Amino acid sequence: MRQIVLDTETTGIEPREGHRIIEIGCVELVRRQLTQRHYHVYLNPEREIDIEATQVHGMTWDGLKDQPLFAQVADDFLAFVQGSELLIHNAPFDVGFINAELERLNQQLGQARYGRLEDYCQIFDTLAYARRRHPGQRNSLDALCKRYHVDNTGRTLHGALLDSEILADVYLRMTGGQTALSLGQDEEEQQDALVDVHLSRRPVKRQGALPIYYAQAEELAAHQAKLAQLEAQAGSCVWLAQESQS
Repeated sequence: MRQIVLDTETTGIEPREGHRIIEIGCVELVRRQLTQRHYHVYLNPEREIDIEATQVHGMTWDGLKDQPLFAQVADDFLAFVQGSELLIHNAPFDVGFINAELERLNQQLGQARYGRLEDYCQIFDTLAYARRRHPGQRNSLDALCKRYHVDNTGRTLHGALLDSEILADVYLRMTGGQTALSLGQDEEEQQDALVDVHLSRRPVKRQGALPIYYAQAEELAAHQAKLAQLEAQAGSCVWLAQESQS
């Protein structure tokens, strides 16, 4: 599956009050691997930025007046995310702003040329998922970075591209390996936890002796790296301890 990790920065917190997007940052994942493809743009919001918002991301309208308008980048942006699953931390916020921009563009054109973001791609809210996994705990991006040992030391101010890169790392750790599998879960809980296990229900005919395949050097190295990641996330890894004793 093609997934796009997305973040935005804005002039304020409420699009219904006329606040606008000033930055969009996206990174691409294919089969849970970063592809190095990304989409990043700064935008002229055509309005002042709330001081509280500037304190978060450090941007001012004067510094953005030479940037393109959303109308000038809308087609390229939608082409980049088309058909993907968008991973967004607190998705209602970013999706609400993008849909407000698309609706404003429709009004300017005098026709419903653009639909809602949900018409172009699926939406997955990583904040809602984190709250299900860690109820009663802080689940901000910074808190998740600390919990999953993701380095965010370069994040003194919020930035859409940097935050999407950090969220991609958090998402992969939060939904991978031991962190996504809990024994005793029923089918509904496993679906909620995004356990992606494909089992063949077709009976297998066995003929003769089973062949024995030995792991290659690169496979053993990948295995050790995965165990080290699990130990870093959970604080301990039973398999790693057993291998060190053998």
